[in-house]
Amino acid sequence: MSRVLSLELSDEAYAALQQQAEVAGVSLAEWVATSLEQQYGSVRYKKLQIEPEKEAARQRFRSHAGAVNLGYATGADNESIDADLARAYSNNHQEMT
Repeated sequence: MSRVLSLELSDEAYAALQQQAEVAGVSLAEWVATSLEQQYGSVRYKKLQIEPEKEAARQRFRSHAGAVNLGYATGADNESIDADLARAYSNNHQEMT
């Protein structure tokens, strides 16, 4: 069962809710209904709130890509990989003896 509810909101509250709805990719009415139902016990529309949070987490994660600079070019050439492995193994071996 569902019912219709009319609300009067300030321009600021309306704009904030409209922006949140756009981020979630849903209508303003759907966003408000989802938010109210979630706050008061219904989990039917829980996915709507989770998706913007997931996207924000993805963006934070992606912002770290390329954040580390080793100071030299890296590549997938076998000689460089072999040299790194040889150094790593020789250092471990010397420390153990």
